[in-house]
Amino acid sequence: MASGFFALLDDIAAIMDDVAVMSKVAAKKTAGILGDDLAVNAEKASGFVSSREIPVLWAIAKGSFINKLIILPIAFLLSAFFPVAIVVILILGGLFLAYEGAEKIYEFFFHRKHATANLTTQTFTEAEILSMEKEKIKSAIVTDFILSVEIVIIALGTVIDEPLTTQIAVVSIIAILATVGVYGIVALIVRMDELGYKLIAMSSKERSISKSIGNVLVQALPKVIKSLSVIGTIALILVAGGIFAHNIDFLHHFAEQLPSIVKEFALGLVFGFVVLGIVNLFKKIFAKK
Repeated sequence: MASGFFALLDDIAAIMDDVAVMSKVAAKKTAGILGDDLAVNAEKASGFVSSREIPVLWAIAKGSFINKLIILPIAFLLSAFFPVAIVVILILGGLFLAYEGAEKIYEFFFHRKHATANLTTQTFTEAEILSMEKEKIKSAIVTDFILSVEIVIIALGTVIDEPLTTQIAVVSIIAILATVGVYGIVALIVRMDELGYKLIAMSSKERSISKSIGNVLVQALPKVIKSLSVIGTIALILVAGGIFAHNIDFLHHFAEQLPSIVKEFALGLVFGFVVLGIVNLFKKIFAKK
């Protein structure tokens, strides 16, 4: 009886050891997409009133957890019974990400002056601000869903030949770490100024280390926030291009002499503007009707 119990513990320890090793491998494989996920979500979570930043971020993080609760069981089922569907879903998600990136570039070059004029002359009621906040949260959760699919599929690919229990353990660990890690770092970014002000208030001296660090954090935040929009847009296009390059055989072997980052950015940009053109065409058609 006792020997059977200890043998069971030994088996559990061996499984946990395998899961730990494979989780490290999966984490390395998903590191690139996690970096893109961080940039995109940091950009999505910025631009709110200071008092609303953490509640908004918490709402997006909860949405991200729900996304992964939906994605994980579907991914395991599709991987087992209908693996082709995973590729189709990835490509559709890539088209959406490419469209978002292309739309941001289009807006920057063709509607920037108009948007700036609106911001300086138009005032919003509290209800309108809350409505816009909800829309931005919804948009962030949709984008997170697509990025989460990519993270889960890449992690699943590293353990695809392992038993189902190992697949579930490894991919679930990566999904949880991705959500906690990404949104934890995003929270630190958007609260940089608050930390800076607290460090400044801690010191009564004119010159001190805490006050210097605080001033740097306060002054750096606007620059970080501005850069997040650019980084997030580039990340959207790169992730989309990577999806196309890795899952469409013709594109995988197309222009192999180019560095992968250049090739993926070009693919994301081309597909993004094609989808943007189609969407804008349909908008004009429906607007006329």
